[in-house]
Amino acid sequence: MNVEMVMQELEALGKERTKKMYISNGAHEPLFGVATGAMKPIVRKIKINQDLAEELYSTGNYDAMYFAGIIADPKAMTESDYDRWMDAAYFYMLSDYVVAVTLSESDIAQEVSDKWIASGEELRMSAGWSCYCWLLGNRKDVEFSQSKISDMLDLVKHTIHDSPERTKSAMNNFLYTVGISYLPLHEKAVETAKAIGIVEVKRDKKKTSFLNAYESIQKEVGKGKLGFKRKYVRC
Repeated sequence: MNVEMVMQELEALGKERTKKMYISNGAHEPLFGVATGAMKPIVRKIKINQDLAEELYSTGNYDAMYFAGIIADPKAMTESDYDRWMDAAYFYMLSDYVVAVTLSESDIAQEVSDKWIASGEELRMSAGWSCYCWLLGNRKDVEFSQSKISDMLDLVKHTIHDSPERTKSAMNNFLYTVGISYLPLHEKAVETAKAIGIVEVKRDKKKTSFLNAYESIQKEVGKGKLGFKRKYVRC
């Protein structure tokens, strides 16, 4: 399939209701409003195709950009490729659920994420923290430096309340993910979450959210989810 054929199939799958939902979360035209689950039959036909992924991502169409993340070859992408994708990721559903997810399946995930976290740019920081969530929720604990993750918990503790809004949300998710999916620092994550307390996240044209990682961790522990790992990150 070429880019025109994929765009035609995506357009046919678009729903006005889904489109409105995406727009309410920050997406803008062009987009069709395709539910992610509806993309799976096309994915099965294409599988992995980095060249096609690049063409689709460059269209600027939200649905095509999301689809590009599913068929991309994460290990074929370089740091500059990921930076270029981040440059075009204009809202969090692209930065955190397309670029960060794709990056999490690469061999340079931590290296790139560390740079993004230190960048001072809201969506890059958000993507960096989100990538660690995808990593910690999927890979074995032994693949991470305990001292490094511990230092990251300290950074969250000292900076989350003063961070940009989307970054706050991603940092809160990181705290929750460490508490559930990274057993060596479960106790520290719980203590850190308790010390941080409620995190207020303001959203454009939406009600302010109040996040409580401590309560979220306790709920999942109560459900027997401690140590949970995803089998897959991408669809």
